[in-house]
Amino acid sequence: MRTPYSRTLFDLLCEQSDKSPQATAVVSRGKRTSYAELLARARAIGASLRARGVRHGDRVGGLLCNRVEWLELAFGAAAAGATFVPLSTWSTRSELEFLLADSHIKLLVSQARFAERDFAADLAALAPELARGDRSPRFADLSDIVLLEADAAAPFQRYVQFAQPQTDGEDLPPGAAAGAGDAALILYTSGSSAHPKAVRLNHFGVIENGFNIGERMALGPDDRVLLAAPLFWSYGSANAMAATLTHGATLVLQERFEAGGAIELIEAFGCTAIYTLPGMTKAIATHSQFKPERVKTLRTGLTIGTPQEFLYAVNALGAADLCNIYGATETYGNCCVTSSRWPREQRAICQGEPLPGNELRFVDVETGALLPSGEIGLVEVRGYVTSGYCGASSDQNPSAFTPDGFYRTGDVGRLDETGAFVFVGRNTEMIKRAGINVSPAEVENILLSQAGVAQAAVVGAADPERGELVIAFVVPASATVSEAELIAHCRAIASKYKVPDRIVLVESLPFTVTGKLQRRQLKQTATDLVSGGPAHG
Repeated sequence: MRTPYSRTLFDLLCEQSDKSPQATAVVSRGKRTSYAELLARARAIGASLRARGVRHGDRVGGLLCNRVEWLELAFGAAAAGATFVPLSTWSTRSELEFLLADSHIKLLVSQARFAERDFAADLAALAPELARGDRSPRFADLSDIVLLEADAAAPFQRYVQFAQPQTDGEDLPPGAAAGAGDAALILYTSGSSAHPKAVRLNHFGVIENGFNIGERMALGPDDRVLLAAPLFWSYGSANAMAATLTHGATLVLQERFEAGGAIELIEAFGCTAIYTLPGMTKAIATHSQFKPERVKTLRTGLTIGTPQEFLYAVNALGAADLCNIYGATETYGNCCVTSSRWPREQRAICQGEPLPGNELRFVDVETGALLPSGEIGLVEVRGYVTSGYCGASSDQNPSAFTPDGFYRTGDVGRLDETGAFVFVGRNTEMIKRAGINVSPAEVENILLSQAGVAQAAVVGAADPERGELVIAFVVPASATVSEAELIAHCRAIASKYKVPDRIVLVESLPFTVTGKLQRRQLKQTATDLVSGGPAHG
């Protein structure tokens, strides 16, 4: 398929609308939205943003689940020359406080509520001045909050009024619109620090790398791609959204993954592709309402996992052309993808050749010396790689990126004899729980904010169901502190996926003579504990 000529997200939407205006761009809440309709909505949002003083380089935030308004806002921000900053709908109030300050967004569109989170109440408590029409001293850049739904308890503007522009929504003159090298998205991802890292992804990279991902899946205009993973992940936005829309295909959104609902969407809309993870695959395949004929339209898609997990997904879902992948938010979602045309056994044992424009090299774990092709080492990637972290995480740029432009992934791997990448393991302290990155430092910081904790250390332990479990070792400052109390504390201030699966109270933590925490020893202890009994649910 021909690569789109557009190099910004808004231009891409214009291009696809010109080509196939009546083709369905997105299915959300059971409703189909055409490319022409999505373009009109993006133009209206862009005009509304401009009317509220949003200009080139400003940032617009979205606290939204997977629904068409997410896309309207992302493309509308691009139409106004702004950068879209999607925030996690798993965020607690304390996490939102950090994100709103660190992101420097000028305007936020949020759902009033999602799942157990009451965002209207959270935002009213964090920025009460905005409800009165004043500026918030806590969030100096934030001038407007817009709620998607009505909420009488939170006197913010409603989206239905916000989406009605006061101007005709004409495209911007040169210089005012977004450029190919401008940031299209800033995505927050867990890292080695106590707070998530803000990753800049530029317009041209989202489009070009996303198109190349779609080519590996062999997507075309007739495909319908199910996305239940969050759009605020790079897996959802820089990957699924970009791969789908650069091919003129249809993105079918599920607001929040639930296996029965995913089966219904696949069947109702004849989905031909799926973005899945091992836990999602198993939930679908073991659901009481699952029948192979209900998902018979599935052909391709993306997943991660061991060879066994990959083959299980192919066989259970019937997606014969499913692709195996490797990447990170910093690499625009993926830097390696298997071809859907390869034999399934070949796709199971590797993560594919580097995508066009990407280069991988491998260095010695101990010395950092470059290794010959085929040898196992730390993975470094250059090409479609973020231009760097911003906000509080910008101080990590020197350690995360080499002077010659390679991103240090912290993973271990090699290239096989065919030039395909083979993932070996993780050399970082990061924990991969059910496909989600969890920062040990962040969980430790949450635990240490409880008065009854003197010291805390968090590691991952292998688990066949979730990939890794989050295991916390805590030295109490008080004899009365309990695991249940600490779990409740974490649940109150942290997203669900960051809450430890098990908390182990210990008298001391293992340190070297130089005062360095011996994480390998703790990891082995955690592995022994997990294998010896059930984890916290």
